[in-house]
Amino acid sequence: MKPVAFITGGTRGIGLGIASALARQGFDLAVNGMRDAESVSEVLEGLRKEGADVIYCRGNIADAAARASMIDSIREHYGRLNWLINNAGVAPKERLDVLETTEESFNYVVNTNLTGSFFLTQLAARWMVEQKEADASFSGGIVNVSSISATVVSVNRGEYCIAKAGVSMSTQLFAARLGEYDIPVYEVRPGVTKTDMTSGVTDKYDKLIKEGLCVTPRWGFPEDTGKVISALARGDFPYSTGQVIMVDGGLTIPRL
Repeated sequence: MKPVAFITGGTRGIGLGIASALARQGFDLAVNGMRDAESVSEVLEGLRKEGADVIYCRGNIADAAARASMIDSIREHYGRLNWLINNAGVAPKERLDVLETTEESFNYVVNTNLTGSFFLTQLAARWMVEQKEADASFSGGIVNVSSISATVVSVNRGEYCIAKAGVSMSTQLFAARLGEYDIPVYEVRPGVTKTDMTSGVTDKYDKLIKEGLCVTPRWGFPEDTGKVISALARGDFPYSTGQVIMVDGGLTIPRL
């Protein structure tokens, strides 16, 4: 019986890179997104061609009823969940200086990037504990896809940085709580990655990367993060729960 992974925001960008890597790794998938099923049919079919059984769990993770419905759909279809990959996230609709940030924007970003992922993790963790108690051989875990913005300040999108910093603490909290069940929880921090979210700042980062922003002189790609999470889900780091894995091309290495 193949393990099952649930990837939020898994139909594009980093999430799709993760889903593709896990499909090739031998996982069956539950993939979340906001678009209607018809709009993502080609994406889902591509994952199936990688050998995975795939279900689509449409919904907004910021909504409690949607979170519960998605978990119910996975339980009904697969009857199991081994890995939750909290990847779904939003950027501010408008980048504003922290002196001008609106409460509306703050709530929009934090409700998805932090609150939604926290309570989805809670639901998944309860189910994983249930599975572990029923079968001691159960193997699974949780990965939170955070960002270098958890520690690297961007004063024109403070709400995003705050949400990602919160995800870092959420990782440690759940890692500590689930340790007794041998259910690891990890945080993965991508750096500057080529996705829809960064399409509006391509010129800016092209220039910065050329000038030496990253030790590895290129953009990150979704498959870079996918490879890391594939290794985590494969069980290659069983004694590293609660830890942060950087996927930033060395951007955050202090240099003179």
